[in-house]
Amino acid sequence: MNTDFSRRNFFRIAAAAGAATAIPILTEPQLARAARQHPVGEMTPGSVRIDANENPLGPSTGARATITNLIPESCRYDFDLTQKLSNTFAAMEGLKPEYVVAYAGSSEPLHYTVLAFTSKDRSYVTGDPGYEAGMFAAKMNGAPIQKVPLTSDYAHDVRAMLASDPNAGVFYIANPNNPSGTTTKREDIDYLLANKPAGSVLLLDEAYIHFSDETPSLDLVKADKDVILLRTFSKIYGMAGLRCGLAIARPDLLQKLQTYGQNPLPILAVAAATTSLQEADLVAQRRKINSDTRDAVFAWLTANNYKFIPSETNFFMLDAGRPGNDVIAAMAQREIYIGRVWPIMPNWVRITVGTPEEMRKFQVAWKETMDSPAMAFRDKSDSIRMARIGSGDLPPMAAQGVQGL
Repeated sequence: MNTDFSRRNFFRIAAAAGAATAIPILTEPQLARAARQHPVGEMTPGSVRIDANENPLGPSTGARATITNLIPESCRYDFDLTQKLSNTFAAMEGLKPEYVVAYAGSSEPLHYTVLAFTSKDRSYVTGDPGYEAGMFAAKMNGAPIQKVPLTSDYAHDVRAMLASDPNAGVFYIANPNNPSGTTTKREDIDYLLANKPAGSVLLLDEAYIHFSDETPSLDLVKADKDVILLRTFSKIYGMAGLRCGLAIARPDLLQKLQTYGQNPLPILAVAAATTSLQEADLVAQRRKINSDTRDAVFAWLTANNYKFIPSETNFFMLDAGRPGNDVIAAMAQREIYIGRVWPIMPNWVRITVGTPEEMRKFQVAWKETMDSPAMAFRDKSDSIRMARIGSGDLPPMAAQGVQGL
């Protein structure tokens, strides 16, 4: 071993990791909590929480058995289990093992990609409305943020994204998109890759890919394109609280992310994730459960003349016809906690698909709220929201998220 090189490399990585710790890694639950009118601790057991895109089914039966059996080994740092997860995924998808790195969820590699490939001279480009986490990382990194409105059918407008900055560093596409639940065509993704600036990357977030009929884009990684693809076990696999995800890309791209550090992963999470991958019918079964419940809600919304965006995921956007934050507060008074508002669509709220019973309760509360006078709850919603932000109850960056970037 070259001692001098090793020491220099260690301090370089340590310095980068130290800088990364100054960047708060915000995730969906933090952003959801920032929009809530009450802290979680104040919710009653009967409250309906359909605001964070969680899967109410939880981990699969096989994953739960794996967790239970492995609890006695929780005293160990078992790096082999993490490598087994990466190897299992790679083998199933026809990838080389070095193209897959496991993280505690997909939020870490999302943030690290933004840190690695943006700067004050290289912007972060995203759809609008879109998942906000990468924008927070870009802002803290001093990088310009280009928010490009979605097309009329709620796909990413890749030509407008390319035109927004000829020197962009990261193009972020969630496919399906959060919060619209809609997909972007493969030919548009290919066009972006063929025309993007040299040295930039496409950060392709497939957190919700399993809920849709969209074809995954792993072949772009196999072809060694400038793509960093994200997967998570938080959504269809029901493991949001366990924290496990994957970054999939060429080794040289992944190396730039690992510069920012990587803690040992929870062994219960990686073992449960590995088991989940190996359950052949799990994804199809859960996709059907979700789509059946979602489509029943869509039928009810249509019958009652409520406007929504047809989604392919476990969430959808719903037009309240009045300020969305007011509606969030009114629903919370009925103990139904729905998702947040995006500044570009101030009258729309995002709804997570829960269990059939939860969605029946949502329907009752939504109709009651929509039948109420628009101003009946507005003052109260504003006072509750501003009191929570002002009291410091919300994480500072998440509070900013409530107010918009």
